[in-house]
Amino acid sequence: MPAAPYVGRFAPSPTGPLHFGSLVAALASWLDARAAGGRWLLRMEDLDRPRCVAGAADTILRQLEAYGLQWDGAVAVQSARDDAYAATLDALISQDLAYPCACTRAQLAQAPRNAEGEIVYPGTCRNGLPAGAAARAWRLRVPPGTVAFHDRIHGDLDQDVAREVGDFIIRRADQLFAYQLAVVVDDAWQGVSHVVRGADLLWNTPRQIVLQTLLGLATPAYAHVPLITNAAGQKLSKQTLAPALPLSGQSRVLTQALAALGHPVPDEWAGAAPAELLAWASGQWQIERVPMQPAIAKPAP
Repeated sequence: MPAAPYVGRFAPSPTGPLHFGSLVAALASWLDARAAGGRWLLRMEDLDRPRCVAGAADTILRQLEAYGLQWDGAVAVQSARDDAYAATLDALISQDLAYPCACTRAQLAQAPRNAEGEIVYPGTCRNGLPAGAAARAWRLRVPPGTVAFHDRIHGDLDQDVAREVGDFIIRRADQLFAYQLAVVVDDAWQGVSHVVRGADLLWNTPRQIVLQTLLGLATPAYAHVPLITNAAGQKLSKQTLAPALPLSGQSRVLTQALAALGHPVPDEWAGAAPAELLAWASGQWQIERVPMQPAIAKPAP
């Protein structure tokens, strides 16, 4: 039986322009798709409307084009997908796989935390809302047991989601749908077979596999590339004032990104145009060469 076609995706949040760390994640995803002869989709994850910045989505498109990372098909936009997320939530509720929660952040402040520093939900509302409390959010009723998965960079991993995370939120108190629900619904809708993304999302994977299993959806192959940090060891982000990707000098920046992904460019390719660098890298790409560490420092300018 022939293998299913490769479908990858890059899913930035339009909260600001792409920076060097974004480029590393996008480039890894693009190369993995192109090396496999697959499609590479683009999805704007603008679920968190209050954090989105006007014009940022268009800026991201221009940046990707400037670096030669052309996508296939139309750009998907999560803010247009609320009906699909609502239908999925209704299906979970109808099977008693989701329940309303009245807990506030303040009420959960003393709850235990997991290795990632996240609150482990203690199940306060699992068997019904406390007397006099009003529903705020919806949580997934996580089944017991360990979720085992293989990361193409980090190897075999597992997590007991019920014990280490608890019943997690799938619709927020502000009535926006949660990332975990939307990403699972959208990956299935777009037929995504391979997810290559930053290592900050590594431990989101077991939660997403739980949802995929409960919804009867296929689980993509996952790979999590190192995060890029600044001189202070902080992840490059809007919050840490990471500079936007320049729209000039792309070859130099692509060369740095390829080195960060374990694919240093040979001296004879120095000064090659972006299209030539990408063609060379597509032929050289081996995801096994990507460093396994969760973070690496951004090269000096």
